[in-house]
Order: sequence, then structure tokens, then C-alpha cells
Amino acid sequence: MFIYLSKKIAIPNQIKLHSLSWNPEQGWIACGGENGLLKVLKLDSTGTTVTGELNTSKPRGVAAPSNLSMNQTLEGHNGGVMCVTWNANYRKLTTSDENGLIIVWMLHKGMWSEEMINNRNKSVVRDMKWTADGQKICIIYEDGAVIVGSVEGTRLWGKDLDAHLRFVEWSPDSRNIVFVTKSNEIHMYDYHGNKIKPLPLYALENSKKQESKKGDDDDWSDEDEQEEDTTIIGIHWYDGTEGHIDADAPTLAVAFRNGKCQIGRGEEDPKATLIDTRMTLTQCKWNAKGNVLALAGSVKSKSREGEERQVSQVQFYSPMGVHIKTLKVPGANGISAMSWEGSGLRIALAVDAYIYFANIRPDYMWGAFGNTLVYAHNKPDRTDVCVTFWNMKSNERYTKYLKGVKFIRGAGENCLLVLSNSLPAGAPPSSMDDNDENNNGEDSGPKPNQHTLMLCNSIGSPVDTKYIDIVPKFVEMTPFHVIVSDFRSVYIWQYRTNVSKLTSSDAGNGATAMLRRNTGRERMLDIEEVAANPAQTIENFKPKAGRIKDGICAITASKKNLIVARESGTIHRYSLPHISLENKYAIRQRPAHIRLNCDSTKLSIIDNGSILSVLDLDSNNDSSDGKEGTYGQLLQFERKDAWDLQWADDNPDLFAVMEKTRMYVFRNFQPEEPCQSSGYLSNFSDLQIQAIMLDDVMASPENPDRDMVLDFETKSLKDARELITNVGLTEATAYIEQHAHPRLWRLLAEAALEALELQVAEKAFVNVGDYPGIQYVKRLSGLGERMKQRAEVAAYFQRFDEAEAILREIDRKDLANELRIRLGDWFRVVALVQTGGGDDKMLMKAWNKIGEYYADRFKWQKAATYFSQAKNLMKMIECYYRLDDYDGMEKGVELMSEGDPELMEVGRMFESVGLHKQAVRCFQKAGDVKAAIDTCVLLNYWEEAVKLAEAHGFSQIEGLLAKYAGHLLSKGDKLQAVELYRKADKATEAARLLAGIAEDVGKRQVDPLRAKKLHVLAALEVERYRKKALDLSTMSTTKGKSVAATTAATLDTLMTADAESRAGGGAGDAGRKVMDNAWRGAEAYHYFLLSHRQLYSGDVDAAMKTAIRCAEFEDILEPKDIYSLIALTAYHSSHLNICSRAFIKLETLPGLDEATSDAIQTLALDIFKDQAPRNPSHLPTCYITCLDTGQPYNACTITGRAVLDARTVGCKVCGHLMLEHELSVSNRKNCALCHSPIPGINFSIMEEEEEEEEA
Repeated sequence: MFIYLSKKIAIPNQIKLHSLSWNPEQGWIACGGENGLLKVLKLDSTGTTVTGELNTSKPRGVAAPSNLSMNQTLEGHNGGVMCVTWNANYRKLTTSDENGLIIVWMLHKGMWSEEMINNRNKSVVRDMKWTADGQKICIIYEDGAVIVGSVEGTRLWGKDLDAHLRFVEWSPDSRNIVFVTKSNEIHMYDYHGNKIKPLPLYALENSKKQESKKGDDDDWSDEDEQEEDTTIIGIHWYDGTEGHIDADAPTLAVAFRNGKCQIGRGEEDPKATLIDTRMTLTQCKWNAKGNVLALAGSVKSKSREGEERQVSQVQFYSPMGVHIKTLKVPGANGISAMSWEGSGLRIALAVDAYIYFANIRPDYMWGAFGNTLVYAHNKPDRTDVCVTFWNMKSNERYTKYLKGVKFIRGAGENCLLVLSNSLPAGAPPSSMDDNDENNNGEDSGPKPNQHTLMLCNSIGSPVDTKYIDIVPKFVEMTPFHVIVSDFRSVYIWQYRTNVSKLTSSDAGNGATAMLRRNTGRERMLDIEEVAANPAQTIENFKPKAGRIKDGICAITASKKNLIVARESGTIHRYSLPHISLENKYAIRQRPAHIRLNCDSTKLSIIDNGSILSVLDLDSNNDSSDGKEGTYGQLLQFERKDAWDLQWADDNPDLFAVMEKTRMYVFRNFQPEEPCQSSGYLSNFSDLQIQAIMLDDVMASPENPDRDMVLDFETKSLKDARELITNVGLTEATAYIEQHAHPRLWRLLAEAALEALELQVAEKAFVNVGDYPGIQYVKRLSGLGERMKQRAEVAAYFQRFDEAEAILREIDRKDLANELRIRLGDWFRVVALVQTGGGDDKMLMKAWNKIGEYYADRFKWQKAATYFSQAKNLMKMIECYYRLDDYDGMEKGVELMSEGDPELMEVGRMFESVGLHKQAVRCFQKAGDVKAAIDTCVLLNYWEEAVKLAEAHGFSQIEGLLAKYAGHLLSKGDKLQAVELYRKADKATEAARLLAGIAEDVGKRQVDPLRAKKLHVLAALEVERYRKKALDLSTMSTTKGKSVAATTAATLDTLMTADAESRAGGGAGDAGRKVMDNAWRGAEAYHYFLLSHRQLYSGDVDAAMKTAIRCAEFEDILEPKDIYSLIALTAYHSSHLNICSRAFIKLETLPGLDEATSDAIQTLALDIFKDQAPRNPSHLPTCYITCLDTGQPYNACTITGRAVLDARTVGCKVCGHLMLEHELSVSNRKNCALCHSPIPGINFSIMEEEEEEEEA
């Protein structure tokens, strides 16, 4: 972080200032002072826009400009203006003077004017604060009065506190208010004015419990305590509107006049950080992002003459209490007011009658490598850190969200993210999230208080991860090494070598990882170690407890050296990758920022005072007495106000330095003309410096723009370009010979090619060592014609349209066509061929290439069009396949010739989506019938497979079918086996299986309805088989046979099938029964279920008659169930004769146990001892005969009644009868047994006929 005073504004008439406030969004600055002074100023915000040129009227890439664009004096106060505060959301300014007058100002037509005035006339206003959303304001008076109002001016509530007030602060969520009293007490109230609790002040406790922090020095010893002024001079609670740098970062700061400051993580934080600034404090303010705390005050200092005087200072601290920087400010009377700019890039300080502005160059978390910029920023709605990987060339962005990001570095082809896994303050160890999905398997994850080193590629994907025990304070990265250190120990990880890309590539297991550690991939170094080879493996390294006095303050590294700087000015130089101490150097500065040049001969040093010096590492300082001295010499070179430096990658004597808002380029320590810039230097190569406008990037981190990346040229590059453009190649060649650099020779070669000065171009390519360039010049020389050479040069500089135009001008369309073919611009090839620049073969090739172009981009419709034009049917079909356009595929198949081997591939495409007919067509057209059969089998179309096999003599299909069915049956998948037989048109096998399943279901006596359905399905399969066998339409396919002969053959087939069904036992007795009488099983369960439904519906007479019909099916239904049902229904319908006959059947059933038989006899005795076994009415003989002998009779499948003389309708599928009257009454359109539709029924005609009969 670099801070410097950039501007001073004097207040007229030397009026002293009391208050100052900077609008965080619109940039207005309000300042109030004595005698009612109130001004609104604004600094111009121009100059940050990048125009793309170096020499412009406005500074290019300069942050925090300082041109004053508004200076308005507001009239209305008579006394000294003590408080000014902005409401940025509503663009209002609220001010108050020492007389208690409050004025609210609003902006109208570019000028500030009064909107509201209030004067309590009792006490002076001590403080005013708006909530973060600008909805409410809290005003406190010295006498303890508190007023809370709305932005519209409405008073919400007021309260008189029994205390003299000094400051007020809202909590970040605007739910609580904190009041500071003159007696140094802090009390919290809710937003309704109810007191909640007092807040603890740890900074006022015994000094033994305090934790003092001053910079990085923990060994400071206090002087004898004198009486201190512990008055609270300020309180500031960061509202979190810009996010938090850490979920555990402190936000509430309370400062005391004696120099102490307490910063905590809320209203009560027992582990609050305590700071001792050793100043007399006057101001305390967080910046807008909550990551820097500014404490303003003064210290006593003695002049050279010994006189004591007060020196004003501003000290800057991180939220964790670490001292960052100190800024000295002119003025002996101290800083009376202080305010941050909204961007955090400037701070305004009121000193006497002046406003000083200090520019700030923040320490952003960022890194650059290749074309990628990696940067971290916070979002208000998230507690983790957003890390963005931005490709500055393609403008692509990739985002990761990580917790505890501490450092970002980039080098070579990778970047490093350093993550903290330390426990939050006050959290138990179990609260730590130690799950890391990016672990490569070497460890299960970071342990508590370990830190993670995550190596990522250009899109943010982790490629390797390490866990270290030291707390990172300094991090450096080279294309081969990662170096991390605390104040004593240094961790060195060689993540890449010259022979292999990444050392993690061989990290397949823990043993390999251990081997790599033992061979030096990870080493630890203690700077206090004096051995020749001080580095040790991680397993052998034992860190020393405690911090040393002369600790590490900066590190840097190159490909071959590691430099460690210590606080005393001692610098250690180690070799890489074999770590050994090469030399030590001593300087008088305390380094803060060090960098090595490209050949590791010079070290740049920026100290804490922002003074740049350079140490020559290889210079030999021989003493005057002839003895050999130490290596290293501090050169006679010094620059002030330096805050960034970048050495050139290809010249050890060339480097760029940022000084305030100027960038200087030094060659051999001679400066070139500076450029205006505030960019952060990321790369210096080929005489070009790349600077990143990180201020602009962080202002819109989710939408970075390429204009935020600036490229600056060195003087030699600009001069060479100017000579080439304005003078000539001869003078430019002479200049470049004096200032030789590969970039300059390349520039000359390009200019010479443009001018067709081939000798000069060849010389330039020779000096740069560009062998392909030399060959190119020779090829140009061989072309002969100057126009051809011009066309080739235009193509060399990628001006292809110009090159084509030249070739067409000389009527060489063939060469233009060749050019476009080399470029792969097949669209232009088509255009050239169509205008006479080629033949049909070339046109077909071009269409093919265009089709491939669209196919590579998944634009299948366009690709199919071009493949169709190119007659590339296979590619066209592939595109239709991607589009799910199967009709288009079929059309393509029709265009393919018989026997085309590509038909097999198309068939497999159809097969993959389940289209068996199309697949079979392809395989048959290709001549592979077996593949067609295999497709049908694979897709479970067995009927098609069997037909194909029979037509082409493939007898193996029957065996395969039987084998697969046996496999299904062995697994118990009987219904799948049924489906298999049905698809294979094996109706008899399907029927047998269904009958067997139905028989098993019936025996379990659990679901008779399911048994009926299975019997119906079995019967339908039998009917389908018979219909197929008797279908006389097959006669037309029988050549040379009469109808009688065909019929006889069919009957013979049926008799043979019938004999086979009786002999076959694949499905047991049930299979034979279903072939003998297909519908018998279905009838049994149909009448059994129908009787139960009638019984439960109360129609006991119909239930009895239907139950009697079940007497035929003793071989299918359980006889006990049949006669029990008959007895039950007969008893309830008073047909005791039928009931008696049913009891007789029950008593004579074989296999009844004695208990059951006794129960039946007892029940019969109870029924018939008082009642004669008579029926109330005569029953037809068929019922009695069926009950006694089991002889069947025709029964209506709707009602179960016997069909005697009434009119009936027969089902054409199952052949069973239904009473016509019942069919009409029930309005039934399907058979009651098989549920097949009954065609041709007109219920109205039936009803008319019935009425006629009744009449």
C-alpha cells in the first residue's frame, strides 16, 4: 500500500475547518468551519477512460484525478458548522452548527439549496448519522436528547437520555443504535429507543490484558505509565455494504484520545483486537470497503534544535490490527476532520484552514500470467471471496468462490491461491470446514490452522494442492517454484521442472508424493540456519517457536535464485533449485518490496519510505588493503515515491518504475520520458510494458473491459517506429544496430517486407534468428513478379482480402483459391470456384469442408444441407441422426446403393434409437440378413426375427428363442417370457405359460380377479393361434393348390398342433387344458366373481343361480369354496333344497378333516332341524343337474342365469352368450367375459322389439 499527498485546497480567509464528509457515490465533499462556513466541492472524475493512444489530451489510465469541478458556498449557518453528513442514496446533505441549527440540503438544477430547517434552541448537536439504506437519521444533542427521523422529515421518535452524549452510530443492519457518552460509556439501544446493554471497552482494562500492535514490532516496551486521556474520540461501525474481506473480519472500531483503539467483530467480542498507535488521536474512520482503518492524530517530535512540536499523522491498519502505512500531514494543530472517498483510493483531511487529499494505491489481491488476470473481490451478499480468472485477450471469465483467500500470485502457465484454514474467532475446532474437493489424494484435507496452497490453471481449475503449517506472510511465485514464508521459515515448492510440465503429474499415490518430497520437491528453510545446505525436507524440519528480532520482511525469486530480505537490512541469496546459501549482503534500508532482474545480477529495493535503490549482486567490493571484500554493491541510484517496479524479461538493464502517477522506464539507470499512469505493472517484455488498471477492474469486477489493460512502449521502440515511418529504412537500420533488440529487428523486418526491401528484411530476420522468416524472404524472391510478392506480403500480415484482391487483379484466381484453401476459408473457395476459379471436384470438397465446419460447431441442420450438396450421404445421415430427423435418414438410405458398407453404420444408428424396421431395411440393403435378425432380437421384436429367419433359412433363431425364454423362466420372469413368445408369434407357448401362471395364482386363493385376467389372456392367445391357422387368405400364397386341398392341409396342421399340445408338457396340465378348452378357466373365475358381486349387492337369488354354474369347475376352483358359496346364497334366498344339496356335497368332499366335517354337519343340523329343505319356487332342471352332476348349461355372462328361450347375443371372440335384454338394460358394449367390443348393436331397436313382444 502506497500513500502520498496529492492536492491541497485552501479555505478563503483562513477559516478553520471543523467537519468534513465525502459523498461515497456522487463524489461531493462537504466541509464546515467557523463563522458558518459551509462549502460543497467536487473533484473532476475525468481521466480514467482509456482512449487507446499514448499521447492524448487527458491522462491515460490515471486514477484519482484532482481537478476541482464544483466549489459552492452554502449560506444558512451563523455559528461554526460542527457536523456534516451525507445521505448518498437520496442525495441529501445534513448539516448542524454550534447553535443547534440543523439544515437539510438538496440538489436542484446543479446547485445545493435548503430543503428543511430545524432548531431545537436548547443544546448543540454533537453527532448525526444516517442508516446504511438512507431511510432514517439519528440526531443526538449534548444534553442527552435523541431524535430519530425519516428521510421525508417525519419524526419517528424522540428520547431524553440521562447522559451527555458525544457520538452516535447505527449497527450495520440498522436495527440497533450505539451512543457514546462524555463519561466514556457506550450503550446500545434498539431502533425503537429501548435500552439493550452497555458495550465493554477492553482497551480501558489493565494494560496486562491489552494486546498492543504497532507495525510488525511486537517487542516494544512501554514507558512508565502517566495519566492518560481515555476520552473516546470516535466510533465507526462498518456497514458491510461492499462485502467483507473475511467472514470473521472486525467491523466496529472505537478510538481513544490516548492512542488506543479497539476493533471487534460486533458489539461484544472478547477477542477484540487492541491497537496502540502512540499518538494523540482525533479521528477514526473505516474506508468504504471495510478493509482499511484510518486513525488520525498527532505525535510529539523534536526538531534538530531540540524544540518539541506536534506532527500530524494518519496511520492505516488492516481489520486484524496490522499496521500498513503511516502518512505525515503538514500542520501543527492536528487533523480536525477526515473522510474517505467512496472508491477508497483517496482520503480527505481537514487541517486548520486547508483540505489535504492523499492518494492511495491499495494492495489488491491479484496476479497475472500469460493472457490471464486473476483477482479477488468481495460481494455484499456472500461471506466468501470471489476469485475471477479473466482472459484479457479473449475476454472470457471464470469465477470461483473460496473462503479465506490471503494471497494471489501468477507466473508461467499457472497461478497460486493461498487460502487460510484458521478457525474463526471463538469457534470450536469442529466448526472448521476442512473438506477440500480439490485435494489430489496426498492428504485428506487441511488440518486446523493449516494453510492451503492451490495451484490453478488459466480457467481456475486446480492442478495441485499443498498444505503448510507456517502462517504465510510473504509469497512469491516463479515459473518453477512457489515460495512462502513467515518471519523466520521459508517453504519452497518446486511445482514444475524443465523436463516435466508439472511435478503433480507423477503424484498418483501417497508413496509417489512422499518420494517427491524426499527428493526435494518441497523443502523448508530456516534463515537462522548457517549450514552450507540449510534446506531440509518437510518431514525433518522442526520449526522454532517464537518470533526472531531480525525477521523476514520481503522475499523474491527468479529461475535460479531466491532472495530473502530481513528487517535489519541483511539480504540472503540462495541458489535454486538446489537450495544453498550463496551470499549475504548488508544495506541500511528496511526492504519492503524487492525484485530480481532477468539474469539475477541486480536487485531492486523499495523500502518503507518508498525510496527505490538497486543492489548489484555480482559486484566485487575489494578493500583498499588488497584483501578480497564481499560481493554486492549498492549503486548510486535512488528514486523517491516509488510503489511498483517491473524488470524486463529479456534485458537485465531495463526496468519500469511507478512513481505516484508517473511511470518511468530506465535503461542502464537513465530515465526515459515518463508516462502518466496509475496502472499496476504486470509484464515487461519486447520493449513493451503491460499495466493493469486494477482500480477500474475492482470498480466493476464482474464486467472487466479490455481497455483496462494498457500497453506502453519504450522510447527505443517508439523512436524506431518513427524513423521507419517518417525517415526511411536506412536510417532506421542504423539506429536499430546501435540499440539492438529482437523486437526492433522484427519491427524493421516487417517494415522492409511492406516496402518489398527483401535484402533489409533478410538481414533483420538473420539478426533476430528467425529461420522461417529467412526462408520466407527467399521464397518471396523466387516469385519474381512484384504483384505476387505484394499479395504474399499482404497474406503474411493477415490482410487476406487485400491479397485476394491483388491476385484477382492480375487474373490469378487459381492462386487466390490456393490462398483461401491454405487459410481454410472454404466459403470464399466456393465463391471463387463459382466465378471460374476451380472445377466441380474442388466445389464438392469445399461444400464438404463447410459441412464439417458447421458440424464442429453443432449446427447440424446447416451441416446436413452442405453435405447434401456435396453428395456425402453418410455425413448427411449423421447430421440427421444428431437432429433426430429419422425421416431425413430414411431418405438418405434410399439414395444409397445396394451393398454399400456404410449402410451397416446407418443401420446401427437406427438400432440405437429403437427403430427396428429402418435398421432391418439398412442391413438387408447392405446384404447382411444376420445383422437384421440380431437387431430384431436385440430390440425384442421376435416375430420379425422369426419371419426373417424362416425366410432366409436361419434355423438358429428357434434355439435362441427357447434359450432366452428358459433364462427368463429360470429367473421367475414368466410374464416377460409370455411377452417374448407373443412377439415371436408363438401363441401356443404364450397361452400355456399364461394358463400355468393363472393356475398358480388360483391355488394361492389371493387374487381371483388376476387369475381370471390371466385365463382370458391365455384364451385370447389360443384364439389368435387358431385364427391364424384357419385364415383362408393364405390360400393366395399357395401355388398350384385348390381351396379344398388348402383347407385339408390346414385341418391337418390343426390336428397336428392339437396332438402336440396334448403331448407337450411344458406348462403342465394347465397348458393342455387351455389348448383343449381355452375359455373354461376364464369362465370358472368369471362366474365365481360374479356370484360374489351379486351376493354383496343383495341380489341373493341371482347370486345362487350364478354360484350353481360354478359346480362344473371343480377341477379349477376349490370344491369347498364352490359349494360353500352355493349353500350360503341358497340359504339367504330361502332355497333350502339347493342349500341341502350343497351341504351334502360339502359333507361328502374327500380329504376333509374331522373338525371341519363336524362343523358342517352341526351347521346343517341347526339349519334344517326346524325347516324342511324346500325351494320357494320351481327352478329349471339345468340348475339341479349342474349342481348334482356338474353338467354345464348355457348361462348369460352378464347375469349368470341359464339361457332358456330368451333372445341372446353371442361374442365373436369367446363365443359366449349374453341375454339381449340384459345387454340393453346395462347398456354394455363389451363382452362380460373377454371384454371384447360387441359390434353392430342398436339398443333402441332392441328395446322396441322387446316392447312389441310384451304387447
